[in-house]
Amino acid sequence: MPMGRENQSSVSEFLLLGLSRQPQLQQLLFVLFLSMYLATVLGNLLIILAISADSRLHTPMFFFISNLSFVDVCFTSTTVPKMLVNHVLGSQTISFPGCLTQMYFLFMFVDTDNFLLAVMAYDRFAAVCHPLHYATKMTSQLCALLVAGSWVIANMNVVLHTLLMARLSFCADNKISHFFCDVTPLLRLSCSDTHLNEMIILTEGALIMITPFVCILVSYICITSAVLRVPSKKGRWKVFSTCGSHLAVVSLFYGTIIAVYFNPSSSHSAEKDTAATVLYTVVTPMLNPFIYSLRNKDMKGALRKVIGRERFSTR
Repeated sequence: MPMGRENQSSVSEFLLLGLSRQPQLQQLLFVLFLSMYLATVLGNLLIILAISADSRLHTPMFFFISNLSFVDVCFTSTTVPKMLVNHVLGSQTISFPGCLTQMYFLFMFVDTDNFLLAVMAYDRFAAVCHPLHYATKMTSQLCALLVAGSWVIANMNVVLHTLLMARLSFCADNKISHFFCDVTPLLRLSCSDTHLNEMIILTEGALIMITPFVCILVSYICITSAVLRVPSKKGRWKVFSTCGSHLAVVSLFYGTIIAVYFNPSSSHSAEKDTAATVLYTVVTPMLNPFIYSLRNKDMKGALRKVIGRERFSTR
């Protein structure tokens, strides 16, 4: 019988210790995270509104951007509001079912983000490398299928990891040194054998994350090769600038996730894991509207129209 199986129901809730135990620093972090959360929600919702309101932006690229913005809002909303509410109420508790639910939605949105980044890279590959066939390749049906497939595969993957986590026992320590229910801290607290969970994370989980990453790299290698053959320096710089922004976010997103989840648990430290998860759960979703959209002239024009319309309606 696995260790602690008889005490499986002894822990019914966990304590989320947050990012710091110092009161003054907690106040500063509350203001900082509230500001970043509001910026994330406002920025991404403006992107979605601008794309839906401007018929010029009804293209595959902006369709994927709007879906990415929606996922980013949901992604951040699974962790930051709970942390802010805990701070206001002075409570650190989260139930075991609530912890599993938070973990499920968090990683479903992480995986969906992961696939959408790969889909966007493929869209740019088709536009740059096969411009004459782009309209016939990237049909509205294919775009919808790619997005729907991202959601379905992400959901199936996260269901597996959530069920594996639900079978574990937590017998004594219930303090999570984090601001949300993350896989690595939970595995550390478990008094069950976690080798199966870690093996699945390092194999199936790694396959789910690394396969889209490899597709992104291959897409951009092909894009780079095609752009280098363009005679216009201005044209080359425009494409490279866009690719550089995309690859910067891709590197930040995948680099932090691989550092946190695809290393043996013995090599982890709470401080490093927390810093890395803040980057991909809070900072990256906040930056995405600026990096992917606000550099685009058509998007800037659509945003000006939306903001101007809102100002006019409030007068």
